[in-house]
Amino acid sequence: MRTSSFTYGSHLSGGMRLVVNAAIAVGSVLLCLLLLPTRFPGMELLGVAPNWMLIWVVAWSIKRKPMQGALAGVVLGLLLDAMTSGEPTHAVSLGVVGYLTATLQKQKYVQEDFISVALIVFGMSVLGDTIRALQFSGLGDRSWSEIWAYHQPLALASAILSSLWAPVIYFPLNRLWEKMQAFDRP
Repeated sequence: MRTSSFTYGSHLSGGMRLVVNAAIAVGSVLLCLLLLPTRFPGMELLGVAPNWMLIWVVAWSIKRKPMQGALAGVVLGLLLDAMTSGEPTHAVSLGVVGYLTATLQKQKYVQEDFISVALIVFGMSVLGDTIRALQFSGLGDRSWSEIWAYHQPLALASAILSSLWAPVIYFPLNRLWEKMQAFDRP
């Protein structure tokens, strides 16, 4: 008789399941961090690649509480800032994205299917890029017209690419997280 590999997870202790959950989260974040500077052929639009960290924050936040989503966004934003310039910070925009994604009333308005996840990522990508554009405006080293002229095509290209690639991150992670939660139920 064949059993799936997840059947054995029900025999794991609570501490071991926590370790497996943490390994899934950390491993997927590291994968997203490695994908950020990678440019595969045909994956760019106007020189912009998908925002893998934003996709991960949305995937994490969809089934979490607002503070968990915000915390994940801030932590991933700080990791992203460590790889890039810290001015303006990604932590603010990803924190807001995590919080707002978690506050969506998913039972009423959002089904967990390809289109819903893609639409959430599209909207949150535009919001995150707009927050960063506002931060650039606040720095005062560039004119408002220059920032907003550059922001429009950047935000649209990032939102399109991120929403198209969102299922690649969301569905495998969501399936793993659901399996791990199923082990905790009696």
